[in-house]
Amino acid sequence: MNEQLLAVTDKAIDKVQGFRAGVDDPDAQAMWIEITGVHRGEFTYNLALKPLAAAAPEDAVANARDLPVVVPARDLEALRGAEIDWSDDLMSGGLVVRNPNHPAPVVDGPAPEGLDGDVAERVAQVIERQINPAIAMHGGQAQLVGVEEDVAYVKLGGGCQGCGMATVTLDQGIESAILQAVPEVRRVVDVTDHAAGTNPYYQPAPT
Repeated sequence: MNEQLLAVTDKAIDKVQGFRAGVDDPDAQAMWIEITGVHRGEFTYNLALKPLAAAAPEDAVANARDLPVVVPARDLEALRGAEIDWSDDLMSGGLVVRNPNHPAPVVDGPAPEGLDGDVAERVAQVIERQINPAIAMHGGQAQLVGVEEDVAYVKLGGGCQGCGMATVTLDQGIESAILQAVPEVRRVVDVTDHAAGTNPYYQPAPT
């Protein structure tokens, strides 16, 4: 596994090695980190000791000071750049995952009812009623720039501007919501200047 996939602090390693020493056949056990779902716009995790032999060939396996760490293949990109630490906080102590990655906002549910007006007005209503409430929990917002023929041009702002998941959000959420609610629109184009975002994933080529 690429050493840059994730980091494990010395304190976390010491704690996990202590737990590992107390189980049967400790050398056969690895620390597994898996994403279990999404809660309030953030990933949830399961960190546990499980047999190293259970890792599939496509899973990532690394050693952190002789502690085997397994990341399932399905979670590799979502955990890239994360850090596992140990907290002594009495209320919420234990293993802590600090992850720079966030799940893409989910824009789902039925199309809003009572849409009226021309195509642009109805697209704007979908954005206001369905899309923006869904992406607001990620600090994002969408704005209709205009509609030309069967193409709607949308600008993303807030947490969605410069976000590496913006393409996923547009393709899997915003576009499908608009196309479902306003059938005259056949395509949605992102016109956001992502290079100007607070955490841009796109950098313009040098001139």
